[in-house]
Amino acid sequence: MVFLTKIFLTSKEIRLPRKYLRSKFIDTVRLHVKGGTGGTGLPKYGGRGGQGGCVYCVGKENANLRNIMTKHRAKSIVAGHGEDSRKTKIVGTPGADLKLEVPLGITIYREDGQVLGSIDKEDETVIVARGGPGGTPENSFLGHFGQAHHIRLDLKLIADIGLVGFPNAGKSSLLKSISRAKPRIANYPFTTIKPNKGIIQFQDLRTISIADLPGLIEGAHNNIGLGHKFLKHVERTKLLLFIADINGFQLSPKYPMRSCLETVLLLNKELELYDPELLQKPAILAVNKLDTEGAEEKFKEIKKAFSNVNQIVGSVAEDVRPETPIEFEDIVGISALTGEGVEGLKHLLRKRLDNFADENNPEIQDPAVVTRRHKAMMTERGPKIT
Repeated sequence: MVFLTKIFLTSKEIRLPRKYLRSKFIDTVRLHVKGGTGGTGLPKYGGRGGQGGCVYCVGKENANLRNIMTKHRAKSIVAGHGEDSRKTKIVGTPGADLKLEVPLGITIYREDGQVLGSIDKEDETVIVARGGPGGTPENSFLGHFGQAHHIRLDLKLIADIGLVGFPNAGKSSLLKSISRAKPRIANYPFTTIKPNKGIIQFQDLRTISIADLPGLIEGAHNNIGLGHKFLKHVERTKLLLFIADINGFQLSPKYPMRSCLETVLLLNKELELYDPELLQKPAILAVNKLDTEGAEEKFKEIKKAFSNVNQIVGSVAEDVRPETPIEFEDIVGISALTGEGVEGLKHLLRKRLDNFADENNPEIQDPAVVTRRHKAMMTERGPKIT
């Protein structure tokens, strides 16, 4: 019986849907924080109770919201209580402060929407719950409770969508054709040295922000080239849009010529080596330059290869092989130069972002849907009588 049960569980694990095999990217966490209670004073000797400890958020480069949610979401985060005054120790010891390590780029909100602070630098701190004062003659020697409330940690996003690709893949050209941005464009690799941000606006007034990030090169995870500056920006987007040249890419004679397939896998590997959590973001692959000769056949081969991504990973050279290959939500062909496929890509990006919002916060709704529901409600109520 035990053997049969084991076989059953194994087969179930193999057939698990992808959404259970790969956890979702997290960009917001809600926590309950509580400052420590102040210690009681000692009226007979004029003793003072210790101050309650405070809860701080501290910026750390290697912190992430997933670990915070796993460790703290189910329970209150409470600082140490102040020590009571006593005959042998007239002044009580203050309670221990509790420091919660959070990733850089966090904005901290109180439950009523008030911003408590932002953290953008290493070791920068924000007090999120103050400890209660200890007992003194001014408060009848009674220690007070510390602040207690819910807070929300929101990862500040540079844009909804981040364009990821090697230099000269056509990211800036796509951004120009898909939005109102005016990035610098040329036929040499490093035309983008800082993020360009564009806005896609739809007819129903829905807007989506998209960032053209500086092009990656091999070794970016080791801070080669723009390295970590690029990858930090990738952390601050909801969805990744990979851009690859259908004809492949070669940075310089020092580097080997990479095919389109190898380019995508190498981008995958660079993100993985920097921070494996980046691979949990939803991702779309746009294969650019379909206007070039022979591009249609090459695109069909690429789609076929990625239909069984684990098999193709095993067949490529080790220096471009990621341990965890990205399974793209969609693979589309475009030409940023002629505009082919660009309109369809715009609507696909909107659809995927809406899906992301529904999965992470069901209360977030498309403004167009809210407007339609509001009009329907007003129709049912009839005209306002004054």
